[in-house]
Amino acid sequence: MQDITRHHTGPRMSQIVTYNGTVYLAGQVGHPGDSVTEQTKTCLAQVEALLAEAGSDKTRILQTIVWLADIKDFAAMNEVWDAWVAPGHTPVRACGEAKLATPDYLVEFIVTAAQRVPGSDR
Repeated sequence: MQDITRHHTGPRMSQIVTYNGTVYLAGQVGHPGDSVTEQTKTCLAQVEALLAEAGSDKTRILQTIVWLADIKDFAAMNEVWDAWVAPGHTPVRACGEAKLATPDYLVEFIVTAAQRVPGSDR
């Protein structure tokens, strides 16, 4: 049985949890006050960095859940997403509108990915 590992753990949550070859990331948000485009870029950069730390990358994302504070920002968020996501490796994805933790957050990404197999490039 594989252990559950947690990284960047605080009293409320961890930023990364890995178990049995799967990486679970906490919801990633951008900088309050930035546009949805800039917040999306920040979120995806954070996702990429956390995945690398956990032994994964954006080609190994299994599922992404996107929450937008206002669904009118769907096209702007997708423009950044489409430029970032690895062609041929698009994950299953859901996107909805929700009130986020603070009105200054416009978008949040929740990602689940597979870890790389140790000793291989897959």
